[in-house]
Amino acid sequence: MEELKYRGKIREGRHRDTWDPFQLNPIGAEKERKRRCFELAQYLVAAIVGLAVLTSAVVAKGSLLVLSTLSSSKSMRTEKEQQFYMLMLTFCLVCPNVLVFLKSLWRCAFKSFVQPNMKTMLFVCGIECLVSLGTSIMVLVVMPQFDVLTNLFIGGGVCIVSAILQIIFRLQRETWKIVFPICSLILIVAGYCLVGIDYYVRVSSFVNNQSDECYTYIGIGIFSSLLISLCWWENPLQATNSMQDKLSELDSFRDFVFVISSILRILVIGGVYLIYHALIQKSITWLDFELQNDWELLQIGLGLFFLQAFCSAACHWFGVVACKIHAVRMSFALPVCCTGPAVLLLGLVLFITQEQKLDRADDHNITLFCESLHALSNKNTTPVVLLEITGSICRTSLNSYYLQWPFSMLALEGICMWSGFVTCTYYVWKIKVQRIERTSQLFVRRLYESAFIDMSLLLNTKMKVPRAQNQESNDEMQNSVIYLCATMWHETYDEMLKILTSMFRLDRYRGDPQEEHKDCFDFECHIYVDDAFMTEKDTGKRLVNSYVNDLIRVVVEVYRVFTNKEPDDVSIIEAPYGGRLIFIMPEGNMLYIHLKDKALIRNKKRWSQIMYLYYLLGWKGYIVKNPQKITRQNNICRESLISMDGEIYLLPQSANDSKRRFITDDNTYILALDGDTDFQPKAVILLVDRLRMYDNVGAACGRIHPTGMGPMVWYQKFEYAVGHWLQKTAEHVFGSVLCSPGCFSLFRGSALMDDNVLKRYTTTSTKASEYVQYDQGEDRWLCTLLLQQGWRVEYNAASDAYTNSPQEFKEFYNQRRRWGPSTLANTLDLLHSGSETVKRNSSISRLYILYQMFTVGSSILGPASVTLMIAGSFQFVFKMEGDIAIIVGSIPPVFYMIICFFTKPNTQITIAGIMSILYAFLMTASFFSIIGEMVVQGTFMTPTGLFLISMAIMYLVTAILHPEEFGMIIYGLMYFICIPSGYLLLTIYSLVNMNNVSWGTRESKEGEEMKKNHNTLCDKSCRICCWDMKIQITQESENLMLQQITGQTAQQAPHSPITNQEITEHEASKPDPQASLDITIKEAEDGAQEPPTNEKKGKGENNDNVSISSADSAERKSISLRSSDEDYDNVVDFNMISNLETEKLPIKDWVTPVKEEFLKKLTYANIKRNLQAQIRYALRNKNEDDVCEELVLMLTDTLNGELSEVGPEDILTDSKLEELHLTLTEQARRILKTSHVEKLEKRVKIAIKKTLAAPQLEHLDEGEHDFWTKLLERYLKPIVETKEHKEEVTKELKSLRNKGVFLYFIVNLLWVVATFFLQAIGNDIISIKIPKTFVNGTETGEYIKVEPLSLMFLLSFAILLLIQFLAMLYHRIYTLIHVVSYRSTEKDYKPKINDDDDDDNGLTVGNPIANGLYVTSDDL
Repeated sequence: MEELKYRGKIREGRHRDTWDPFQLNPIGAEKERKRRCFELAQYLVAAIVGLAVLTSAVVAKGSLLVLSTLSSSKSMRTEKEQQFYMLMLTFCLVCPNVLVFLKSLWRCAFKSFVQPNMKTMLFVCGIECLVSLGTSIMVLVVMPQFDVLTNLFIGGGVCIVSAILQIIFRLQRETWKIVFPICSLILIVAGYCLVGIDYYVRVSSFVNNQSDECYTYIGIGIFSSLLISLCWWENPLQATNSMQDKLSELDSFRDFVFVISSILRILVIGGVYLIYHALIQKSITWLDFELQNDWELLQIGLGLFFLQAFCSAACHWFGVVACKIHAVRMSFALPVCCTGPAVLLLGLVLFITQEQKLDRADDHNITLFCESLHALSNKNTTPVVLLEITGSICRTSLNSYYLQWPFSMLALEGICMWSGFVTCTYYVWKIKVQRIERTSQLFVRRLYESAFIDMSLLLNTKMKVPRAQNQESNDEMQNSVIYLCATMWHETYDEMLKILTSMFRLDRYRGDPQEEHKDCFDFECHIYVDDAFMTEKDTGKRLVNSYVNDLIRVVVEVYRVFTNKEPDDVSIIEAPYGGRLIFIMPEGNMLYIHLKDKALIRNKKRWSQIMYLYYLLGWKGYIVKNPQKITRQNNICRESLISMDGEIYLLPQSANDSKRRFITDDNTYILALDGDTDFQPKAVILLVDRLRMYDNVGAACGRIHPTGMGPMVWYQKFEYAVGHWLQKTAEHVFGSVLCSPGCFSLFRGSALMDDNVLKRYTTTSTKASEYVQYDQGEDRWLCTLLLQQGWRVEYNAASDAYTNSPQEFKEFYNQRRRWGPSTLANTLDLLHSGSETVKRNSSISRLYILYQMFTVGSSILGPASVTLMIAGSFQFVFKMEGDIAIIVGSIPPVFYMIICFFTKPNTQITIAGIMSILYAFLMTASFFSIIGEMVVQGTFMTPTGLFLISMAIMYLVTAILHPEEFGMIIYGLMYFICIPSGYLLLTIYSLVNMNNVSWGTRESKEGEEMKKNHNTLCDKSCRICCWDMKIQITQESENLMLQQITGQTAQQAPHSPITNQEITEHEASKPDPQASLDITIKEAEDGAQEPPTNEKKGKGENNDNVSISSADSAERKSISLRSSDEDYDNVVDFNMISNLETEKLPIKDWVTPVKEEFLKKLTYANIKRNLQAQIRYALRNKNEDDVCEELVLMLTDTLNGELSEVGPEDILTDSKLEELHLTLTEQARRILKTSHVEKLEKRVKIAIKKTLAAPQLEHLDEGEHDFWTKLLERYLKPIVETKEHKEEVTKELKSLRNKGVFLYFIVNLLWVVATFFLQAIGNDIISIKIPKTFVNGTETGEYIKVEPLSLMFLLSFAILLLIQFLAMLYHRIYTLIHVVSYRSTEKDYKPKINDDDDDDNGLTVGNPIANGLYVTSDDL
């Protein structure tokens, strides 16, 4: 209700100024806000991850301590049990090495392999062997000799080398922080000393018959701790930039080093185990490993091993997740640091709660209690683990008959070791991580030490995370520029509204100076309008068409919705390809609209993409690499290019080019869009994250949602959902996405500029196969070129974009008629070059090529599979024999194929629609028949039943894992019944019409080239003999004739201001009471049209001159105003003088109507609204609300007084504008002087100037004009095909069509024939018998007979879906990580704290450069 009242209040304010206060409010135009549910979910995920880290670390560490206790020779277990537990302890050390070996081998075999440097590899392998030696000695030799508490504490000493290196290299930024590693070293040494003192007391006190050999094991333990601490030698060296060449070289072949080092580590662990226990201790009896009857021993040993192995791996993975979701402190550092104390606390709790199960537990004498444990070891009722842990505690000083105070030495030892470990890794608490950082950028090693999982995680965390050490100052990771490039082809008003709203949302998100956020990037918006011009029928003038007029109205409307005013900064430029409109968006970002004339430049999407790629990457990249080529802008204070915040911009289009000098091609991104795409800023940022994280990612696409209404849209909703849920995720996980759709995809500039990509993309189609592959699916072909060059294409499921989908059956079929053959052609091209692509592309392996071959084979066999499915439906519904059902099921597709060869496309689509309805009824009947059959038989344990139910469960689970898209599952039934139409009829239609390479959708009508004459009242044609007579009655001729009759000539008519009613087409089309007759005679024999009369020419010229003189007057007005402004006394605006000169050149016919459209902002109603909005916006963050409202009130009153005699829709004359500007400026100066805030005067002046600014007519500079001329000549010149070439191409296309249809037909026919003969031979002879079972597992004694061919295909398809389902699960997890990490760094939408109250009126270069560079007035 509050929202309704607010909107009503705003509307009432508009209604006071105009009789037309009504406006559109596009969905999504409202300001974004953080959703509370997402914030709660973020904290919940962080808490769950932190709890998982703590739990898994505690269980892993506790399991290892229990195993070391059970395997001790001093335990109460038998020798057989001890050696088995020791073997499990060895497996715990081996397990992480096996995992790293498998992962590294996979990457070497299927990703990338670099020849290693032997010296570096030998050095690393030597260190790995020493580390493995220390770990195995500590765990297999030393720890079994100590008690469980000593084992818990002694692990803290593994950070001693890290502390020493931190002291040596002085890695701390602040000098005083060197205290941390020094304290760590002192505490660790003190802890070792306390261990020695504690065991000296035990020996001297005869605790548990402790012998002198314990000193040897203490020394060995200290030595092994030093060896283990060598494991993280790289961390301090990376932080200090030492040995950078060697470390960088190691990174290139680290996978191969891990393969070798993992094998060596396993050998060292096995060697220590065998040498010590088999040769030195001789405690291994090989026959004792036969454990068939020792189930309790197996359960305890294997259970502890799997717990330790699984939980250590889980702890490592959850630790990585915690860092990636920006929960380093709460979910990583805190749980890991608390692991040791938590294990101790958990042991105490378990002992206190379980001690009643031990006899003599009520004894208050600890020594008597410990003596009783030996008697309990022979009782089966006592828990083994609890008994042994208690026995291990009894080996401490607590069990001393003489002195029990030395037990405090053990406690003090634990405190020292834990404190030393925490102080050594203090830097983890201060680490700053980029959003969705790579694991290799967070941790030094891929390997973790399972025996010391908590120390391993913290010591393995990089002391200096690359590209994230200075996040607040916008480090190089954030320096990027994004070019939003939308291609338009006959979009409707509503579709244009979506894309413009999305662009303005991004402008508001990026540039709002009142709100803080860390997503720092620069961007420009470019819209490329294909077929933007038409020829006016009567005058022959080349004017913009109705689509461009709609686009202009949409820009004005969206600007009004976002700012409550008209566009301030509009430039109209003539260009060699047509024209260009330039707007400055509310927050200072640029919006370019490129109007393409198909008579001057090639139209269609691929050529528009080539156009903007060469312009943005080629031309702009060239001029930023050659700064002397950038045109020097003299008008540094041009008022029409000033942001709404009141800060003066140095021509943002040039400022962006200047800033790009600091940005590499790798950080230059192209966001490809369609003219009807709707997206949020979050979607763009998530795609940017993917390209920032991996340097080899050339493109990334998001989740595309089709929009619209009707059955066809419902079908596409589920089709898109399944395609993204399963197919795209599988491609992303196992290799690389094959197609990044052009409606919403982000491309890396350096990837597009790579060899054989953009240059190859400019190839003009000359062969039939090229027409199919290049022009019918340009997005997929571009991705194919990227993949073949070694770039990776990724998919981000959280980046949502919405685009209109075909709502009509015909439009849908025509769209897929283009997509189907193009998809197949590009996939076959990729498979054909598979061996070469595998060598170049680390993301594509031979297994992935095999996977794609299987999917292509499945799609080729799709028509036969659907035919057999329909035959099965006939069997179920009509109880036909199998062979008869196959014959009947094959008749409709063969019939439709013949129809497609001999009828027109429209007829084919009509017949396909009728057949689709019939097939839908059949599929519905089949669906219920299958369910009925399962009910009758009392079981679903049949191949068909299992497949149907498993598919339903899989899709349901998949939909549940996509909670925001769960509603898509509703359209699954529509998708199911349309399978014959989508996979059989559509395939036939696409193949047979492969020779038709027209676009098929949004095609312009034949007569649309000529502009409709809206002011024609009567238009009749008649034929007299050999003459064609055309009688036209128009408003202009009527008015002129009637005026001559009444004696009122045009020269005597009183002057009246131009109004909107006289400008808009709608008002101009209304009949006027005055009338006259204009008769035009057209001679039919030669078909030539009479040229326009001199009167019409003169009229057009006069209009142009009026426009130019108006612009000149506005410029003169601006110069006079500027010279009178005391703040700009010494500024000479040379660019305005040049504008005066250039505007005197002849302008094209389309410019004047476009300029008149933008001049509507100078009506009384618009000026009033714009002035109020400009004042409020210019002073929005200056804490002067009272002055702001007073200015608005007083200036509005002044405006009302000056324009009291002007209508609300009348456009003001130049003289009136100049007078109004002087009056408003003087009034504002008096108000500010009275309020003692003269410092705001410049901002208010700027706001007034922006309010009264007129659109600018400009021309391209010489360099850019030359670029466009040469680009058109070289790549984009309109294609003129000769009749012979067209006939040749048509012949080749038909030949290609016939070959494709023949191949498809033969392959599918073979499959159907094979199934038919298997049916004809009979199930009794060739069939697989599957026992029929009920749900509870009991067999009925009957058998279900299935053809082997059908069963094989069914199983293959099921395996393919299972693989995709597993990939989806994996992808979902990492999508969740990405979303949570984004939410933790999302824009806060909170006001920025403005500490600087002084108004320095500095000149800001666009949005501030990432390194904080500003240009002030002193610099100028």
